Amino acid sequence: MKFWETMTGGDLTREWKAYEARAAALPADHRAAWDEIKGHILSYSDFTGRNLLPILDNALGLLEETASDGQSVHEVLGDDIAGFCAALAGGEGARTYRDRWRAQLNRNVAKKLGRLGG
Repeated sequence: MKFWETMTGGDLTREWKAYEARAAALPADHRAAWDEIKGHILSYSDFTGRNLLPILDNALGLLEETASDGQSVHEVLGDDIAGFCAALAGGEGARTYRDRWRAQLNRNVAKKLGRLGG
């Protein structure tokens, strides 16, 4: 059954729903930060998005912990949520899906041009 769920993405759907249920329990400002984090972090996804699940789990855990401690979102994340997401995904130079597609396209074009020119 696990293989079938992995192939169809059922496991991703279940985890995503669990994240959203956890996020629904957060205060309004923390939920808004969660929505921003999701929007920014998705550009660092691979084809399926599986690489982001541990990152999103940790980010949501951080928001839950800071909410329970009574800290504001700005105290923890600052004003640069996009920069925070870049740091979570592996730094400013982290490759996004656009970067990977661009590199693949460049390789394919170089191969075709190499065959035509040679």
